[in-house]
Amino acid sequence: MVRNESVRVDGMKSSPPASRVWVLAVIAVLTACGGKPGTQSAAASGSPVDPARGSPGRSVVTIQNTGSDTLVNLALAWAEAYMGIHPEVRLSVTGGGSGTGIASLINGTIQIANASREMSRDEIATAAKNGIAPVRFTVALDGIAVVVNPENPVQGLTIRQISDIYTNKLLNWNQVGGDDRPIVLLSRESNSGTYVYFLERVVRLGSSKGKELFSAETLLMPSSEGISVEVMQNPNAIGYDGLGYVTPHQKVVAVAEETGDRYVLPSAPTVLDGSYPIARPLFMYTAGEPAGAVKEYLEWIQTEGQSLVKDLGFVPFERGEQ
Repeated sequence: MVRNESVRVDGMKSSPPASRVWVLAVIAVLTACGGKPGTQSAAASGSPVDPARGSPGRSVVTIQNTGSDTLVNLALAWAEAYMGIHPEVRLSVTGGGSGTGIASLINGTIQIANASREMSRDEIATAAKNGIAPVRFTVALDGIAVVVNPENPVQGLTIRQISDIYTNKLLNWNQVGGDDRPIVLLSRESNSGTYVYFLERVVRLGSSKGKELFSAETLLMPSSEGISVEVMQNPNAIGYDGLGYVTPHQKVVAVAEETGDRYVLPSAPTVLDGSYPIARPLFMYTAGEPAGAVKEYLEWIQTEGQSLVKDLGFVPFERGEQ
């Protein structure tokens, strides 16, 4: 059975609006009757009608899936694998950020929104005005890695130190045990769910009443790959990225919740056991309870599809996680 959760407003936090759409990829397959790549087929509605599987000339159901850049590579892998065993389904996968995916779902232009954060109170209210009751599905878990250049001697930081770095209270690496170098701040853009999560969990120390903001000197990068390249080239840089985007050209810093606590590196085991302090679930949202091909796809993602999660550097979620 597909595991989902209707979204409630209580306790949700507002997030920045969508600002940019970055299309990463679109996957398409040939229709069963020999169509060419890129050929348009009947698009799915929010609850598409199941095609008659196995019959000649059956229609192709298209599912539009947009949102989180953190999730996009995993979503592409899921889509490719699923279409390989379900040629009657065409999956179109694009990125653009969690805010973009959620806005598209609210506007009724897609069936599934990928998000690396929960929907905000304002987004839920806007969806309700459009007659939409979003339903959330946990599809994987992720650790947010704090990354620096491999030449940087710093091995570990506390959440407070990272917050002080990103709010310009700490300006030089020698203030946290490093060399006498100015700290260069890197972040994802504000439309990113990873940006929103890092702002709330780290910069604001997890406080719902926190008002801290990223320093105005923070360089906003359009992608995880952008952070990776800049960290690799700049010995003064610090950034953060989903665990699945960490490369050998970055050094991952161990993180402690508070001074005196154990410093922990992000990994599948430390995310699962809760010892790594900057970890989160990853979601897919639908406009109401899914049915037909959309429901079947989500069921597959939460079961057989979990076998692909670790291959992409993320953490499969266990039964009971939601």
